[in-house]
Amino acid sequence: MNLRRHLTLNPKTGAGKHLAQIGRALSEVTTIHDAIEWQKLLNVWWQAYGHLTKERTRYRDGNWGYTHDRLRKAWNLLHSLNRKGVLFTYLEHGNARTTSPLEGGINNGIRTVLRNHRGMSEVHMKRAAEWFLTLKEIPSDRAHELIQHTPEPAPDNTTEPAEQTDQPPLYDTGLDASEGLWVRAGWAGSG
Repeated sequence: MNLRRHLTLNPKTGAGKHLAQIGRALSEVTTIHDAIEWQKLLNVWWQAYGHLTKERTRYRDGNWGYTHDRLRKAWNLLHSLNRKGVLFTYLEHGNARTTSPLEGGINNGIRTVLRNHRGMSEVHMKRAAEWFLTLKEIPSDRAHELIQHTPEPAPDNTTEPAEQTDQPPLYDTGLDASEGLWVRAGWAGSG
């Protein structure tokens, strides 16, 4: 965005167009090798157009100024960030590529979880956000440590066995056709 402020969306000069292209290529850098190739592109631009950033013009009021001031500012922006080593820190440390906390920060992950699981009650949304934050805090290989082991209740041996009778049970675990659990014939079962 800062580069676009200096060069505009459609630079008029060839040097400006080429530098804008290099700036847009930043979004495609995903590996250290890509970063090195991008730095080579920036160096090639400097060798071809660097002289334009030093040209000066005398204005009517007698003061001197840079002829291609906006191009110079755009170059200085990219060059100084690259020289300081802060342009590709996200590759070295595995962080999000963006500086906006809404796009790549912790809030984006919470928002994604809530969007993927729409329809949860407020209590469940809070619990999902809590789990997301917990999993971000603790590495996934240690997540099993969060499981609380509760002792299983001892079997209740105090119940007496049911009396044997000749009558059919009122409640049972078996299925019976009279309960309507089987496939039906006719229009009611065809839907």
